[in-house]
Amino acid sequence: MDVSNFRVPNIPPTIYYIPNFITQEEEEYIIKNVYSVPKPKWTCLTNRRLQDYGGVPHEKGMIPEKIPSWLQQYVDKVSHLNIFEGRKPNHVLVNEYLPGQGIMPHTDGPLFYPTVTTISCGSHTILEFLENNEKREKICDILLERCSLVIVKDDMYKNYLHSIREVEIDSVGGCANLDNCMSKYPINEKLKRETRISLTIRNVPKVLKIKLF
Repeated sequence: MDVSNFRVPNIPPTIYYIPNFITQEEEEYIIKNVYSVPKPKWTCLTNRRLQDYGGVPHEKGMIPEKIPSWLQQYVDKVSHLNIFEGRKPNHVLVNEYLPGQGIMPHTDGPLFYPTVTTISCGSHTILEFLENNEKREKICDILLERCSLVIVKDDMYKNYLHSIREVEIDSVGGCANLDNCMSKYPINEKLKRETRISLTIRNVPKVLKIKLF
């Protein structure tokens, strides 16, 4: 697959948006496995829950952990796109967002190679990009449909904040990637959120030689 065919136009470099990156059957398989893990695997934050796979990123280096096979196949699927410039993704963050939950404006920072990929399962959401200054003016919105993959790199990774608003209903009319989407949406289309599971697949460059078993 040539990701250049999926570049979102008319925004700063670079976002690629691939609809139907996984099938509905794969989506069900992922969700089933996410919810079958032991309860201690979840980390509970104030506005969402998450699971860490591959190790915990740290400035001194990540102690690598084996990614389970059900998840590794999707890490490999992303890896085959060759978007990490010769590196292989080695870390997955699984987030659960209930309707009305989101994440504050942030950057992913220097612990990761400056490319981030996310598979969305169970629900759509809207990823909002903002200027990284006090004004925080909006740059664009990107609609993330179920089963899609979004790739964020270059200036969009390094120089802009991204966030998910804490709302239960999204207006999709102004999203920059509507021409790239699987479905066609009327200008005033409103979408109600369901529970969303996201797989954020990245590369952590600094990995320690020891392993945890």
